[in-house]
Amino acid sequence: MTQTDPRMAELREIVAEVLELEPEELTETGDFAEDYQADSLRAIEILARLDKKFKIEIPQSELPQLNNLKAVYDAVVRHSAGQA
Repeated sequence: MTQTDPRMAELREIVAEVLELEPEELTETGDFAEDYQADSLRAIEILARLDKKFKIEIPQSELPQLNNLKAVYDAVVRHSAGQA
């Protein structure tokens, strides 16, 4: 993962807003549920915002794997492949 990818900064803002955190509080590997007390509704909200912001569709079946910022970033990159 590259820190220069502007998507990472956008993702950090989106996830931090949903989790009601300051962006700098959110680490790349911090577990959303264990470290930030996120519930499944917040996970679904993150997914919906990603779909809308990046115009991609991440299946809800991937939700269990989207447990930290790095996993979310990887999913966005994977589902954005081939899109301009």
